This record gives sequence, structure tokens and C-alpha cells, in this order.
Amino acid sequence: MARPWRVAIIGGGITGLAAAVRLRDRAPAGTEITVYEQSGRLGGKLRTGELAGGPVEFGAESFLMRDPAGAASGAVALVHRLGLAERIVHPTVGQAALVIDGGLRPVPGGTLVGVPGDLAQVAAVARPAAAADRDEGRPLLGPDDDIAVGALVRARLGDQVVDRLVDPMLGGVYAGRADDLSLVATMPALARTARVEHTLVGAVRAAQAAAPRAPGAPVFGTLVGGLSTLVDAAATQSGATIRRNAAVRELHRTPTGWRLTVGPTRLPDGSAPRAGVEPSAVEVDAVVLAVPARPAARLLADAVPAAAAAVGGLDYASVALLTMALPEPELPGLSGLLVPATEGLLIKAATFFTTKWGHLRRPDGLALVRASVGRYGDEAALQLTDDDLVATVHRELSKALGTPLPAPVDRHVQRWGGALPQYPPGHLGRVATARAELRAAHPTLALAGAGYDGVGIPVCVRSGETAAEEIITALGGSAA
Repeated sequence: MARPWRVAIIGGGITGLAAAVRLRDRAPAGTEITVYEQSGRLGGKLRTGELAGGPVEFGAESFLMRDPAGAASGAVALVHRLGLAERIVHPTVGQAALVIDGGLRPVPGGTLVGVPGDLAQVAAVARPAAAADRDEGRPLLGPDDDIAVGALVRARLGDQVVDRLVDPMLGGVYAGRADDLSLVATMPALARTARVEHTLVGAVRAAQAAAPRAPGAPVFGTLVGGLSTLVDAAATQSGATIRRNAAVRELHRTPTGWRLTVGPTRLPDGSAPRAGVEPSAVEVDAVVLAVPARPAARLLADAVPAAAAAVGGLDYASVALLTMALPEPELPGLSGLLVPATEGLLIKAATFFTTKWGHLRRPDGLALVRASVGRYGDEAALQLTDDDLVATVHRELSKALGTPLPAPVDRHVQRWGGALPQYPPGHLGRVATARAELRAAHPTLALAGAGYDGVGIPVCVRSGETAAEEIITALGGSAA
């Protein structure tokens, strides 16, 4: 009788946990799945905490309900698989604002991540250079071209559209700048139509037409009780052995699979490991590598140096999320606001949790407001103390809203170092090169996660599931 498969998943974020669930569902019965998480907590950037006696997200806030083809997103499918569908709720307020010239203006409709398909709709926020978006008799992009989003939009519609619309919207997702981020990686639908259309406005309209949304259909969802319920359910129902505070320090090929060198980052009592505590060696048949690009590159350096080189150069932005509990503040009826870098403020975005999400509204009148601080290449602000960050954010929000906010009765500062991958032009080609190297030489080792496939819970879930299916196929099973 053949022994059961042994699969290691390195990384206990939602990508790794989604891979574990998919392996449990589709790998042969008895497959031994072990998740190695360097920290003491599963979930990665999904972390539900408590503030002023109520739940609040200290990381990712929500997930997209639909994928680009209009089907249920990977996050929604996983929520249903885990029996959590009845917990899904949607925003009760969807309108957000931009801070422009010190005041609030509604985020205009009809754009694709800020790139307009109707120039008239954005006139109150930015003056498009419409004459530049002329038909030159050829598609905007060649078949294999990639370009920075900012470079394309500036050339076609001018600086204001980038600085006041596209940059703050991309910054809210990636904490990066439009002038640095790949069009193909961050706006794939627009990249596809730009290979056919001759104008940027035409490309936006074509992308919107290719992915129509039913009127009134919710775009985002979250879970009552917080997104950590998704993490906990995935860990439990995967049936995986979970090893927290377990750092995989080395990864080597063996004649039959892989050898992991695993060392503790913390002992059971929470203390640091003593000198002389030796790491252990673990033998497995296959590995899903669901960690950020730089630690992945370190682990790949010995076995697959070409793949390590392809992914090792990816950089990340650091951010801080500051959540304040404010007693009966005067807040606008908005889900939140975005702040262009040209406004010169520390904050780049804010969410009015208890306005946006009806299930979080409180009878005591406390409002939960979260602000995001930190842009790629400008992380000096993150060196401020927690108290100074909160004081600055409180002052800037009061100014932007045009009314003094009450002093917070409680607050929390969550610092996410190296949280958000920055995708320069050509990123997806480099990832494809790395994966081609792995499939050719080491098909039982798969890469998964935001560093390769994109940010957002649905993308990470699909990335983990795809990696699990590749492992099943490589080991001689069926992922059907």
C-alpha cells in the first residue's frame, strides 16, 4: 500500500490556507498537509481585532464579490465552501470622496480605477487633456507590451487625471504610485482592450462593456464577526497540521521530494529560542511556497536559482492603519475618502467603518474611523510614534472634513511592514519565467500569493487553489 502524500505549505496567510483546503478537497484521502507559519498568528493581512468593545478589521476589510468574468469571486466561493455564506454582508453606503484643494468632492462614476470612460463625468475633479487622446491608427499597446499606468494615462489624458484620480485610487489598493505600477498587473482588463483600441477612453469603455455589472449588485462583501472567521474556518476544515512560530529556513531537493529545515521563532511559552536549540529537518513530497517574494527567493536560491532571481527583485510598500473610536462625530454620509499625494497630507485614505458597514453601527454613537498612512518610497512618516501618528491623522481628518473631530476614546495602530507588493512593468513576465523554471525542473514546488498574482483576497485564494491543483497533478493525482 502506497504511503500518503506529504505536502508542506509554507505560509499561513489566506493563500496558504486556501491551498490547504483545496488539497483536502481534491488530494487523495489521507494526504498529510502541514502549514508552516513563521509568526504566531494565521491569516496574514486578515486580522480582526477589537476596539472600544467591538470588532474591527486591522488588515484587509472586504473582498470583491465577482471575478472579472462575472462569476463568484474566489473569496465568495471559499466562504460558501466553508459554510459561512450566511455571514456575508455588503456596504450600506458606497459613495466615497476625494480630497481636492483641501475640500471634499465625490469620486466620479464611470471610471476604471480612476481612468475615465466619459470625460464629462470627471470634470469636477480633474481637467482631462482630451485633445491628446487622439486616434493614431494603431492600438495603444502592442501584443506583448507593458507600461506604467501613469505613463499611459499622462500621455493620453494629462497630469490631473493621474494625480487626482488614478494615483489615489491605485494608492488606496497598492500604496504605490501610478507612475511605477504595471498596467498589465494592476489593470489587466484595460491592458487587454488597450491592445485593440486606439484611444484610452475607447479602451476603458470596451473594458467596462466586457465586464458588465447588474444594476444594484453589490461589489464588495465582508463577514459578520470579521474576516478572521474565514481564517479560522479554513484552518479547521483543511484538516492540516498547523505549526505556528515555525520558520522554514532552508529548502533542498531530495531524490524523492523536498527537505525543509524548520526552526522555531518562539517557544511554547512565548520566549525566544535558547542558544543551541537546533532546527529540525522535515521530508515532504511537495511544497506550496505561499510567502512574499524575498523570503521565497531565499528559499529558492539553492534549488532553482533562476526562479529565485526572477522573483527576488520585487519590492514592497509598508503602511500603517490607524483606527479611532470617536464619540458621536459629525461625519459625512460617505464610505470614506481618498487623498491624492499632491494634497501634501500624511493620510492617503480613510474609511468610516460605522457609516459604510451597517452591521457595525453602534447604539452608543461611537464611530469607528480608520486611516491609512504610508506610500511606497515615502515611508518616513511611519517612523513617527503611535501617539504622533494618531494626533496627525486626527488633525488632518478634521481639516479635510471641515469640522473638528472629538478626541478618540480608544485607538489602535497596526503597522504592516513590507505589506503591499509593487508591480513594475514586466512583472507578470518575470513571474511566468519563474514558474516555467519550476514546472520544468521541479513541478512539485509551486509559488502562490499576492507577490506573484495580485492583491486582494479573491486573487490570493485563487492563487493558492491553483498551486494546490498543480501539486496534485505533479504527484500523479487528478485535480478535476
